[in-house]
Amino acid sequence: MTPDHDGSPGPAGRTGLPELLRAHRRAAGLTQAELAARSGVGVRTVRDLERGRSVRPQRTTVGLLAEALELSGATRAAFMAAARGPVRGETAPPDVPSTSLTTAPAATRPANTDPPVALPPPVTLIGRDRDVGELAGMLTTEPGPQLVSLVGLTGVGKTALALSVAHAAAGAYPGGVAGVLIGEGSDGPDVLAASMAVLGGARLPELAARLSGRPTLLVMDAVERAPGPVAETLHRLTGVLPSLRVLVTGRHPVGLPGERVWPVAPLDVPPPDADGAGSATLGTWPAVALFTARLAQVRREPPTPDELPALAALVRRLGGLPLAIELMAARGRLLNLTELLDRYGDRVLDLTTPADPPTHPGWDGPEAATGRPSGADTIRAAVAGTLRDAVATSYRLLAPDERAALRRLAMFGNRWSVEQAEEMLADEADRDGTVAIDPLPVLDRLVELGLLSVRGTGSFRFRLLDAVRDFAVEQAAGGGELGCLRRRHAEVVARLAARTAADLAGPRLPDAVHRLDEVSSDISSALSHAATDDPLTALRLAACLPRWWRFRGRDVTGRQWLRRLLADPRTADADPVLRAWATLGVARLATEHGAGADELPTARAALDMFRQAGDVTGELEARNVLGALLITVGSHDEAREQAEAALRLAARNGRTRDLAVAQNSLAWHEIRVGDLAAARRRLAAVDRLAAEGGEQRLRVLAWANRAEVARLEGRYADAVDQGRRAVAALSELGDPGHRRRVLGTVGLALAQDGRGAEATEVLAELRAGAAEAAAVLMPSPGPPRPRSDDAVLAWGGPEVGICALIEGNLALHRGDRELAAEWFAAAADAGHDRRDVVEALVGLAASTGDPAILDRLDRVCQDSGIQLLPQESGLLYALTASRGGPATR
Repeated sequence: MTPDHDGSPGPAGRTGLPELLRAHRRAAGLTQAELAARSGVGVRTVRDLERGRSVRPQRTTVGLLAEALELSGATRAAFMAAARGPVRGETAPPDVPSTSLTTAPAATRPANTDPPVALPPPVTLIGRDRDVGELAGMLTTEPGPQLVSLVGLTGVGKTALALSVAHAAAGAYPGGVAGVLIGEGSDGPDVLAASMAVLGGARLPELAARLSGRPTLLVMDAVERAPGPVAETLHRLTGVLPSLRVLVTGRHPVGLPGERVWPVAPLDVPPPDADGAGSATLGTWPAVALFTARLAQVRREPPTPDELPALAALVRRLGGLPLAIELMAARGRLLNLTELLDRYGDRVLDLTTPADPPTHPGWDGPEAATGRPSGADTIRAAVAGTLRDAVATSYRLLAPDERAALRRLAMFGNRWSVEQAEEMLADEADRDGTVAIDPLPVLDRLVELGLLSVRGTGSFRFRLLDAVRDFAVEQAAGGGELGCLRRRHAEVVARLAARTAADLAGPRLPDAVHRLDEVSSDISSALSHAATDDPLTALRLAACLPRWWRFRGRDVTGRQWLRRLLADPRTADADPVLRAWATLGVARLATEHGAGADELPTARAALDMFRQAGDVTGELEARNVLGALLITVGSHDEAREQAEAALRLAARNGRTRDLAVAQNSLAWHEIRVGDLAAARRRLAAVDRLAAEGGEQRLRVLAWANRAEVARLEGRYADAVDQGRRAVAALSELGDPGHRRRVLGTVGLALAQDGRGAEATEVLAELRAGAAEAAAVLMPSPGPPRPRSDDAVLAWGGPEVGICALIEGNLALHRGDRELAAEWFAAAADAGHDRRDVVEALVGLAASTGDPAILDRLDRVCQDSGIQLLPQESGLLYALTASRGGPATR
C-alpha cells in the first residue's frame, strides 16, 4: 500500500526539520537550488538538511532559510524549534514540534515517557488492517521471529506497511524503534555503522550493554540494494543483541535462519460478477477504495454510475497493485474511467512513474550508503520508469529455469492448482506429465519475490500478479515460444475438463461445476487459441463442457463452439467416440434455447455413433437427449420409446443413476396421458434410486415433477411448497433452465389458487430470466406484442408460454374473460410443451365459449397422445355438450 504524501506529523505530533523544510520549499514552489540562491546558503547544505544529515544546523543558517521562505509567527517559531531539537533530558513544548532520528540513551530520558520512535510518520493505509494487526502481533508476542521480511513487487506497498506496523508495535519496545533506508552500493561496514547509529551506539559492545534486556525494533527498508551487507549486518546484530527484532522490506528475503517471510500481496479486487454493483458495494473492495481516494485528489466528481463497471475492470486489470492504481488514477485528471480503460486496459505495463517518485516516503534521513553516492538522486535512478521495468527488476532475480517456469505459468489467466502447475512445468519429452515434477520449489521462489499470490486453502489458490503475467507473456512472445506454451496450456485445461466431466453427472456435480467455474477464463482462452492452432485439443476440451455450459446458461456459446470445431476439416479424422460426444453436446445445448428441432438429426447421428462403438454410457446419454428433443417436436410416443429403451439398457448394465433418469422421463409421459398415480409411483422410484446413489440433482428434478403432479391434481398449496423447495435447490446447483421451468409451475399454482400478488412476483422473475436468455440470441429484440406486455414473445423461448398461461389464469380469476382469452391464445401459440398447449387451449375454450377451439384441442390431443385431466374435462363439459359431440379425449 502506498501512503498519503501529506506531510503528516509523526508520533506525539512531532515533525522534523527535514520534513518541514521540504514542505515549505515545495509550498513556495522552489527547487533546492532556487532556495539556496535566495537564502545565500549552499545547495549542498539545503540538500543535507532535507535528507536529515545535518542533525543540529547553525541557527544562522536556519534563520536565512526561514527568511527566504518568508516564514513568520508561529510557523517560523516551529521551524526554528525543529532545527534546534530537544536538549538531552528535556521534552519539547507541546506546541513546538521536534524530532531526531537518533535518540538519547534510555538512562537520560525522563521517566514515564513513550519509547522513542525514530521513524518517518505512519501513513494512512487502505485494505491493510489485517496485515498490520497480524504483523504487529507477530512482533509483540513471545516467542516470536527475530527477523520478519516483507517481500513483494515494487509498488506493492512494503515500505508503508512496515512503517505502520512498526508504529503499531512501538509500545512493546522500551529500547525504542529506529529505522534505516539502505542505499545503493552500501558495503558491510556502511550498513553496520548506520544501523548502530540509529540504535544509539557507535560500537557493538556499547550497544549490547545499552540495550541489554530492553526489547528494541529496527526497521530496514529496501534491503535488496545491498543484500549481502544487510545479511552480514543482521547476522552480527542479532547475535549480540538477543532483545533486538528486525523488520525489513525488500524484493526478496534476506536469507537468514529463522527468518519469517511475509509476502505483501496486492489489494483485493472485485470479481467480474460485481461490475454491476453500486458504488457502496464496490467501495468495500480495497483496490476500488484506493482508486477512488486517489481519483478524488485530481478531480472533484466521484465516479458516475456509468463509470462503475470501468472502475471495477480497471482495478482488476491493474491486479490490485497500489502503485499501478495510483498511476492510473492520476490520469483521471484528463480522462474519464471508461476512456482510461479503453486507452490503458491493454497497456498496464507502460504506466510510467512520476519524475520524483515517492518510492520510500519519509526516508530522507541518514542512509546506510555512508561515503558513497546516495540520496534522492541515487534512489531516483534505481526506481523503475514503468511497471514493466519494475517487474523486470524482480524477473532478473530469477535463475534461468525459474524464468522459464514463470513464462509457462503465465499462460494461466486466473487461479490454478499445484496439479496444473505440475502439468504445465512437465518436461517437453513428457507432454502428458506422467513423470512427476515437484513444482513447489519454484512456486516458493515466486512467492518469496512477491510475484505469485496465494489466497485461501482451496485447490485453485495460486495466481500470478497481472503485471507479472503480462510481462512474462511478453518475454515468451519475444523468445518465440508463446504459441508452443499456449498449446501446452490448452492441453492442461483439456485434461482438467476431461477429469471433471464425469462428475458433472453424479453426486459430485456441485463441486465439479465449481471447479470449472474457477478456471472459466482459462477455458475461454484455451478454446480461443487452440481452435486456431490445435483444433483437435479444442474439440477434446469442448466435448467435455456441454453440461457445464448448460448449468451456467452458456448454451448458445457452447453450441456455437462445438459446431465450429466439428465443421473444422482438421478434426474430421478424430476419434469417432470423441466426435459423438461433441455431436451430442450440440443437440443437448440446443434444447436449452428452443432450437431442439434443428438438432434432431444431430442427436440421431450421435446415438448411431455410440451404438456402433459399443459405448453404453454414450448410448444412454444419447437416448435421453434424443427423447428430450422428440418431446419438443411433439413426437411423444417415440420419446417414450427412447426412455423405455434407456430403462432396459440401464437395468441390463446395473446403472442405478441411469435407471433413475429413465424413470424420471417416463414419469413425464405418465403425466402426459393423465395417469397421475403412475407418475407419482415413478417419481417415488426416482427419489429412492437417486438417494441410494447420492444423486442430489436427480432428487431435485423428482421434487420438481412432484410439484407439477400436485398442481395438475389441484393441490396448489402443496405444489407451491414443493416447487419452491426445488427452485431453491436448483439455484444452488446452477441449472437455470430447469429452475425457470419449475418457477413456472410455482407461478401457475399460485395463479390457479387465486394468489395474484405472489404470482405477479414470479412472473417478474420469469420475465427477467427470459430476457437475459433472449438478449444472448437477439441483441436487438423487436417491439413488444400489443397488449401482451411480454418482453420476450418475439424470441419464442419456453418461458413465454408459461408466462402467458399464468397471465391467463390471473385474468380469469379477476373475471376479465376477454383478456384471459388473449393470454391463453398467446400461450397456445408460444407453447413448446404440448401439455402446456393443451392447458392453454382448455383455458381459451373456457374463456370464449367458442366451440371451434375444441376442434383445435382435439387435433393437439390426437397428435400428442395427451389425455385431458378430469378437471379439464369438467371445464369443457358444457361447451362439448352444446357442440353435440363426445368429450375431448
